[in-house]
Amino acid sequence: MRIIVALGGNAIARRGEAITVDHQLANLDVVASRLRSVAESHELVITHGNGPQVGLLALQAAADAQLPAYPLDVLGAETQGMIGYFIEIELRQALPADQKVTTVLTLVEVDRDDPAFGHPTKFIGPVYTAEQAAALAAERGWTFALDGEAPRRVVASPTPLRIVQIDSVLQLLRAHHVVICAGGGGIPMARGADGHLAGVEAVVDKDASSAVLAAAIDADLFVMATDADAVYLDWGTPDQRAIRRISADRLAEHDFAVGSMGPKVAAAIAFARASGSRAAIGKLEDIEKMLHGSAGTLIEAADVPTEYYPASA
Repeated sequence: MRIIVALGGNAIARRGEAITVDHQLANLDVVASRLRSVAESHELVITHGNGPQVGLLALQAAADAQLPAYPLDVLGAETQGMIGYFIEIELRQALPADQKVTTVLTLVEVDRDDPAFGHPTKFIGPVYTAEQAAALAAERGWTFALDGEAPRRVVASPTPLRIVQIDSVLQLLRAHHVVICAGGGGIPMARGADGHLAGVEAVVDKDASSAVLAAAIDADLFVMATDADAVYLDWGTPDQRAIRRISADRLAEHDFAVGSMGPKVAAAIAFARASGSRAAIGKLEDIEKMLHGSAGTLIEAADVPTEYYPASA
């Protein structure tokens, strides 16, 4: 099978943990060990988030008042290269010596007139206290929203239209490479009046870009690895149910939190509808079970009966 695995930000930089090189490498050592069997048996493409890292670089770039702040597309390129490097070196240690692994610096095209530019929703960087957020908003003009109970910076997240380097990814897969690409949702680019692409101030959602990528490369399965073991209906209530299997159309009838499961569900639905193939959402440690439909939530293009996991005792 051709499988694309989108790594959640917590797989690289865990919430509450300092975003150091050592911590990220240690976390990705675990990721690489869990992906080894997938890479050995299937064609594998890996994408990843960059929210904590791009926010940290934005803070560092703003620290020198004498220099203009680096735009988000440049910070996206920096984090894509850095995290891709981290993933690649950990994979090279986990996989057989003759396994080829390649990181592709990836551009993603968006619409310059996307309404998302006027309504920032994408979380980046660390959480703050209310006082810190108010001071940064006044000083730097940043926008904040609550991520759980703490303020966190939000930026524009336009809809991805096209992954520019699709041909490169396909050629590498045909040559039996494990491919790391579309990191952080890809470097956001939009066409100007002259028809040429140029960077824009945004961070594209990683799962949305991964869905576009997965459909374009004819992936058989699109896996989104997250903290949750499955997608739940009625989460946080006595009636909560973990979905085992559901059709994309049935899943689209339900609402999910914009800042957490919502983007993953939307990406799964978009991929299933565009490709006719399956998407899965669940924990990275359950990936082998997800491939066989015995863990996580499987989202089908076909009109299948909805199945739930037994309620926990």
